[in-house]
Amino acid sequence: MSTVLEPGQIEASAVMPPFLHLPPGNLFDVRSARLERLAQGHAMGDYLLLIARLCRIQQQLVDNPPSALPVAQERQRLCISHGLPPLAADSLVREGAWLGWLQALLDHFDEPGQGPLQEALHTLRISDDTQRKGWAIALLSGQYDAVPPALVPFVGAALQAAWSSWLLALPSTELKPAASLAQCPACGSPAMAGVVRNRGKHNGLRYLACSLCACEWHVVRVKCVYCDSSKDLRYSALDDDRHGPGKAPLRAECCPGCNSYLKQHYLENDAAAEALADDLASLALDMRLDEEGYHRLAPNLMVSPG
Repeated sequence: MSTVLEPGQIEASAVMPPFLHLPPGNLFDVRSARLERLAQGHAMGDYLLLIARLCRIQQQLVDNPPSALPVAQERQRLCISHGLPPLAADSLVREGAWLGWLQALLDHFDEPGQGPLQEALHTLRISDDTQRKGWAIALLSGQYDAVPPALVPFVGAALQAAWSSWLLALPSTELKPAASLAQCPACGSPAMAGVVRNRGKHNGLRYLACSLCACEWHVVRVKCVYCDSSKDLRYSALDDDRHGPGKAPLRAECCPGCNSYLKQHYLENDAAAEALADDLASLALDMRLDEEGYHRLAPNLMVSPG
């Protein structure tokens, strides 16, 4: 049985918890397999299988990178020493080293016939680098109205594959916490979800999973990552008879102070959970919380909000 550490216990520990938890080299294969399993009997099964296909291609790209890490060692060193993300998305997306990853993804994705999917692929294939860069900048800055919804998973997949590969290529993991709890120390992107781990030195610790590079960083539990409040937080889950009270593997931490929420994945209740896959499979919870007046600030780059 896993031991759950609450904030007071964590902070009182004589040993500081590991700050970072890096994604495995086969992240996208793991994610694809999880999506395929979650798709069985799911109302969004076809969409989950589409994202699973994209994940398989993402893994191919990570295994054979279209481009090397675009950040020189001196730039890495300066960023880390000043507490800045060495893979800063807001600047690297404009520099364009990731564009080769999008082209490679399109080259790998073959979809015969006609239909909305083929139309989206055609739109991407005839676009130039300037247009592609504009879509990516808009997606990473949360300007979803500027990106056709059907293009989001493809642009998002290319960005994720590039940044995850670059993260794993960093020679140093001596990253420092960002100014905001919900901001990735590696690339500066917002967190997508929380993951409460259940093994080894990470047991019982909450890590936030980056929406872009999949880096995970430690943030104490029972604390809103957006306004730092611990007051009156409540936890919401989808109704599921398979899990007892308080044992749902996915729960949203809702803060009445700022009316925001963040999904949390509890690996002690489902060790196979994967942050992005399980987030997509639980969009019904987002719809319910939206009706209750809570706002989602955590992006998932494989789906357009709404």
